[in-house]
Amino acid sequence: MKHYSLPKLNYGYKDLEPLYSSEMLEIHHSKHHSGYVDGANAVLDKLSEARKSSDYDALNQLQKSLAFNVSGHVMHSLFWRCMAPNGGGDPSAGVAKRLGEDFGSVAAMREQMTSAATSLQGSGWVALSWEPMAQGLIIEQVYDHQGNTGSATMPVLVIDCWEHAYYLQYKNEKAKWLKSFWELVDWSGVEARLQDCETIKIAA
Repeated sequence: MKHYSLPKLNYGYKDLEPLYSSEMLEIHHSKHHSGYVDGANAVLDKLSEARKSSDYDALNQLQKSLAFNVSGHVMHSLFWRCMAPNGGGDPSAGVAKRLGEDFGSVAAMREQMTSAATSLQGSGWVALSWEPMAQGLIIEQVYDHQGNTGSATMPVLVIDCWEHAYYLQYKNEKAKWLKSFWELVDWSGVEARLQDCETIKIAA
């Protein structure tokens, strides 16, 4: 299987300041995200060795490690695309219409998503995700990286709520980090991902 690689950002480490410091962004991307990539590739190598030797004694732990590291890689890769130097503001009319249908209003979605992030216990993420069977958007709390999500849901907007995502700059004031995130959201990216998701349907 082809190994994973750390994606390049669409902006420089300084481009999200002052809402997201260059020091924090560089550490988050080049250290934390890179660690998940390296971890996933190490597990792939061990699985390859297990297949060659038909030794699957450690398979259970390898499967858990693969899920943890690949999910961390996937979520971070999306997270970087959820922010932009000139982000924030209001979503397009199309996205606003969908959010109105599924949550009542853009403001209601934002309030629920912020509350989900604030109340998240331990490490994890909050995701605005497309649920293809119901053909609508839902908000999910994601434990660590890979737990408590729908089997086929597809995230279109994610907020990293692990302490390493904000603690260097915001300390224990998660609410301030969440306020800054909404001022960085790249709504054009959300719109593009949502349009892709809306074409996918699962029959009941």
